[in-house]
Amino acid sequence: MISTAVSVPMPIVPRRRRTPSEVAAASPVDGPRRVLLAAPRGYCAGVDRAVIAVEKALEHYGPPVYVRKQIVHNVHVVSTLEAKGAIFVDENEEVPEGALVVFSAHGVSPAVVASAADRGLRTIDATCPLVTKVHREAVRFAKDDFDILLIGHEGHEEVEGTAGEAPEHIQIVNGPHDVDKVQVRDPEKVIWLSQTTLSVDETMETVRLLKERFPTLQDPPSDDICYATTNRQVAIKNISPRADLVIVVGSANSSNSVRLVEVALEYGALASYRVDFANEVDERWFEGVATVGVTSGASVPEILVQDVLRLLADYGYADVEEIVTAEEDLLFSLPKELRATLKAAGDTSHALGGRGTRPSN
Repeated sequence: MISTAVSVPMPIVPRRRRTPSEVAAASPVDGPRRVLLAAPRGYCAGVDRAVIAVEKALEHYGPPVYVRKQIVHNVHVVSTLEAKGAIFVDENEEVPEGALVVFSAHGVSPAVVASAADRGLRTIDATCPLVTKVHREAVRFAKDDFDILLIGHEGHEEVEGTAGEAPEHIQIVNGPHDVDKVQVRDPEKVIWLSQTTLSVDETMETVRLLKERFPTLQDPPSDDICYATTNRQVAIKNISPRADLVIVVGSANSSNSVRLVEVALEYGALASYRVDFANEVDERWFEGVATVGVTSGASVPEILVQDVLRLLADYGYADVEEIVTAEEDLLFSLPKELRATLKAAGDTSHALGGRGTRPSN
């Protein structure tokens, strides 16, 4: 007689998650645990302006208010506005004819503006004024028949909007690896522009390589990378050499947030991670870590940073030192379409408390 054994699977018992104090006790570090908190961080003036534009539109007109693309690249901001009645769409064709649509802070091409007009849509243009500046530069140099090399990430909404201003004159250069592919009609009439949220260092390396190929390549009339991107990168460069770990609060589709992780690693942080929310922080990151650097992208509300700081305090990192590398006080007014409507309704809160000033050179 042949007997057969039946294998009975053992129940899976989930591993108990350690408490923050247990994590700290199991991972001794050299020196006291501390946090270096970057400043500036978080919201810039353009993001303030765009978010408040949607909020004001909802208050004045009532929901729904349609928004083409994410108003800014942050999942918390988008979900919060959705809860108030904003409806986010990818294209104008998804907006009912005659309805109100807000263009995002990243800007749109003339073709998008024209399609909104064709559908009889009421529009509020919440494009960041610093992005609008790049659009105007593109129009100006296209009119003068320049080849325009737009340094930026192909497919990003800002790049699509800028390129749409003069598609027959603009080539997108994704980075240093793209330089060899560039072809121009007249090497004496070439200028570079850039997406506003790029890594400053990588952009300048791309420009250096472009100038090796085209020695008379012209620079833009003023910096295209916005003050907020520059300031946040400068701040994290200051902190990273002293940090065992850098946590960047920001969404995966936020170009400037992703760049902050890269900059932190380039400038000496032993590890760097991006999170949307504090509950995404992994306890394993703290092994052997004495100093944690914290910053956030330009579309991140401060409440999300404070959530991370409270979590860090639970893990023994209660000593927080804010490292200030720039003061920001730039103000942008609301979009003109909204200002006129609110003024007529007696709402005089037209100037927004944006944070930011151009860094001194």
